[in-house]
Amino acid sequence: MNHKQVATDVINAVGRENLVAAAHCATRLRLVLKDDEKINQAALDANDGVKGTFKTNGQYQIIIGPGDVNNVYDELIKQTGLQEVSTDDLKQIAAKNQKFNPVMAFIKLLSDIFVPLIPALVAGGLLMALNNVLTATDLFGPKSVIQMYPALKGLEQMVAVMSAAPYVFLPILVGISGAKRFGANQFLGAVVGMMMTAPALADGGTWHAFGLNIAIQSYTGQVIPALAAVYLLSIFEKWLHKKLPAAVDFTFTPLISVLLTGFLTFIVVGPVMKELSDWLTNGIVWVYSTLGFIGTGIFGAVYSPIVLTGLHQSFPAIETQLITAFKDGHGAGDFIFVVASMANVAQGAATTAIYFLTKDQKMKGLSSSAAISALLGITEPALFGVNLKLKFPFFCALIGSCVAATLAGLFHVIAVSMGSAGFIGFLSIDAHSIPLYLLCEVVSFAIAFAVTFLYGKTHHQLVNPAPAAPAPAPEKAVAAAAPTATTASEILSPVSGTVEALSQVNDAVFSQKMMGDGAAVIPTDGTIHAPVTGTITVAYETKHAYGLTADDGTEVLIHVGLDTVNLKGQHFTTQVAQGQHVNAGEILGTADLAAIKAAGYDPTVMVVITNSNQYQAIEPLTSGTVNAGDQLLAAQA
Repeated sequence: MNHKQVATDVINAVGRENLVAAAHCATRLRLVLKDDEKINQAALDANDGVKGTFKTNGQYQIIIGPGDVNNVYDELIKQTGLQEVSTDDLKQIAAKNQKFNPVMAFIKLLSDIFVPLIPALVAGGLLMALNNVLTATDLFGPKSVIQMYPALKGLEQMVAVMSAAPYVFLPILVGISGAKRFGANQFLGAVVGMMMTAPALADGGTWHAFGLNIAIQSYTGQVIPALAAVYLLSIFEKWLHKKLPAAVDFTFTPLISVLLTGFLTFIVVGPVMKELSDWLTNGIVWVYSTLGFIGTGIFGAVYSPIVLTGLHQSFPAIETQLITAFKDGHGAGDFIFVVASMANVAQGAATTAIYFLTKDQKMKGLSSSAAISALLGITEPALFGVNLKLKFPFFCALIGSCVAATLAGLFHVIAVSMGSAGFIGFLSIDAHSIPLYLLCEVVSFAIAFAVTFLYGKTHHQLVNPAPAAPAPAPEKAVAAAAPTATTASEILSPVSGTVEALSQVNDAVFSQKMMGDGAAVIPTDGTIHAPVTGTITVAYETKHAYGLTADDGTEVLIHVGLDTVNLKGQHFTTQVAQGQHVNAGEILGTADLAAIKAAGYDPTVMVVITNSNQYQAIEPLTSGTVNAGDQLLAAQA
């Protein structure tokens, strides 16, 4: 790669005067720009030195690749005269450049609290779905499954208990996650949630205290009262930590914080917030009941644009209220989940159409993986990686989503639990509505695919633009060694842990395979081993990533954790240096997994073959648990 030329191309594409600050991590340039509208995206997409781009948290990130990104960054700094900054500094600069929006700040707050809870809610939701299948009549016959097979009654009762747990004790989960977000002790947050769901509250009645008659009511399944209570806890705890001497702080801060929070929650905060929560839920149900299928159709047309703003992250808080109300015998059920499913499938269908339309191999590979992800309920790769880049697929998908959501509203299709909002979302649907739900999903896919494909066929230049003018000839350099083996090159796992598909990693660069194909491992041990016999081509000062070139030419990137570059080497050690030859299985360094998690970072280890395009196929050799040194990938030459 001609690093100087790539740096020049990047500067020209984003605008020299448009640059505010720049940093880099193991694989990408991270830029803060004055105006994103001034980016020449087409020029970057056509540049062979650029593997992909995306924007997140006020940063415009350009994927270059391990080893090369350092040199490109050095050239960019040299040509622009910008001051070198760390990724941490860049994050602060990006935050300053973004205008404060109180609505978006509140949405982000809800997102920070509820996103970590989604696995628990989905698990409970799918168990509820299984319970629905066992108890619903007219699904497999006039009688329910347990009526036809009474021996399954005990199984159904156990499933019912398991499925109800995350929702009944939701205030405890909110207490833990909310305390972490508000800066309070998470275990005290759990205690507040436990107080609000205590069995003694279920019988009702009245407490006589402080000269008041305090109504006893349980807050099982409640979200807003729990959020308010744990926020109150955080205020008391922080204030007491500042005011109490160290000698008594450890003992009396938890005591006083919980005591004051409990009194105020039961006397004022709980009743008021529960009333507010009921108004909100009843208001949403009223809108749904009043506008009916017209309302769901409008919602279907705007759901994907809502996802672009991040506002959809607040929906789980509302959905849990709708589901709880429905389980209690009132309310219309969760129609938000149904609309989300129609929108997600429509975006996936549009991306699928692009796969068949495009001739660009880079876009074809991206669209195939992004489409599958969207059809299973995760649309960000499809939205940001494909549909918004080409623009028209995004809007074509809205048509399919609108029509399908209208039909779903007309048929009164509702969800009775949370789950994956895509084709497999039928597991969360009221059993009687499952056939209609699947019909609406097919309609959403068919319309979005057809409209996108037909429009793309008649406007082929939007999908397959004329090739850009060739870049200036790069400086003469020694070509990278191409793999010469006729059999598969084996890549070993650098760590012990659980294997995960690269597409499941919570980072677009890896999940969309912009750097190349590979696998991820959720580590159980922090010792990092060499996955191949070869040469260390990249050994970062931050010790969180390594690049190796195997003796047979395979180029492998090991990236330990997500955004762990911000740790600046803290919690990592290394035992190798750039240029050193290592044998497969040799220790490269270590990572303190507990400390990395405590610092708020995901320690997932990504293993990527960065010259994947030189192989016919990259195949995983194992799944489930793996030990360091076990076969992980095979690169078929």
